[in-house]
Amino acid sequence: MSTDKVRSTKLTFKGDKPKKKRKREDGEVGFSKKSRRKDDNEDPENWVLPENTNEIRGPTFIMHPSDPHPISINFNSTTNRIVIHSWDKEKLEDDTESPSLLDRTPTDVSQVWVTTRVAGSSTVNLRTGTGEGKFLSCDTHGIVSADRDARGPQEEWTPVVLSDGMVAFMNVYEKYLSIDEIAGGAMQLRGDSDEVGFRERFWVKIQSKYKKEAHEEDKKKDGVTEEQKVDEESSNRLYQTWGAGRLVLSAEDKKELKKARKEGRLAEALLDRRSKLKRYNIPRFARRIRLTCVMPT
Repeated sequence: MSTDKVRSTKLTFKGDKPKKKRKREDGEVGFSKKSRRKDDNEDPENWVLPENTNEIRGPTFIMHPSDPHPISINFNSTTNRIVIHSWDKEKLEDDTESPSLLDRTPTDVSQVWVTTRVAGSSTVNLRTGTGEGKFLSCDTHGIVSADRDARGPQEEWTPVVLSDGMVAFMNVYEKYLSIDEIAGGAMQLRGDSDEVGFRERFWVKIQSKYKKEAHEEDKKKDGVTEEQKVDEESSNRLYQTWGAGRLVLSAEDKKELKKARKEGRLAEALLDRRSKLKRYNIPRFARRIRLTCVMPT
């Protein structure tokens, strides 16, 4: 068998130094094809925690770490009332240990709210996922209900993601949604808290596909809002075909172009400048042509 090495067919240039391949060490964190493929193959129906307010959208699961038993915010479509469901009443089969609070997912449609974002605003509407789709609202007295078919200012909530990942909901009166204990040990929702404390902090879960959707929107916004650079010289070199190959630049101040960039009409302003420069130089070329035509042969 021949011991000759197989020569690479990759195109190289004389003097190029060979690149050394860096091996990934064990335990090193990095984005590989496998990790990206894993993210793509993630179940879009998985329930995850939002990282910012823009991700709170679509089906939403709201929980509160009440003592001694955590609760979820449900809706009874028969009575059209909000139900504070305590998980201590759940009977687990085979006496299995109950899951931790953050591992819980909704098991019934009554536990799911549908979050829709208000266009051009940071506020959201919370609509019931069952029944006729009533909106969660709060009046001036702090009474929270879910019996309205239409949405208005009282149905708007501003979610605030806290440093520990929990979420507070502020209403149009700048008061916070909270859990309140009434006579007999029953629990109810109130909307008249001035500050965020333990009663005003909720765990919120959304589906992973809506979190991914929010990330895609952020990427598009970053691309659209990228600031355009005013490079008149390069623009003229690229597009200017008149002037006998000479580079003609304007002597005016660039404040007008900066103003046009802020107003979103930079391309139009550059086109106007080019048109003016071209118009100013036409008589010079016309004079040359006229002199050439009258010269005797």
